[in-house]
Amino acid sequence: MSIIVNLDVMMAKRKISLNELSEKVDITPANLSILKTGKAKAIRFSTLEVLCRELDCQPGDILEWRREN
Repeated sequence: MSIIVNLDVMMAKRKISLNELSEKVDITPANLSILKTGKAKAIRFSTLEVLCRELDCQPGDILEWRREN
């Protein structure tokens, strides 16, 4: 897939664990893990918004597009 999810990078930069972020944004750890590992097929804007708010970042810090070879 050419859309890369950098949630793990942002979490490391902010020094926040999956469980801590899960509690703060009210998303189950399982669903956050699916997103974090890049296995998600979609993300709601509302989910992206709460993640950006909590991680103090822009959507482009979490999602990245790369050209496939």
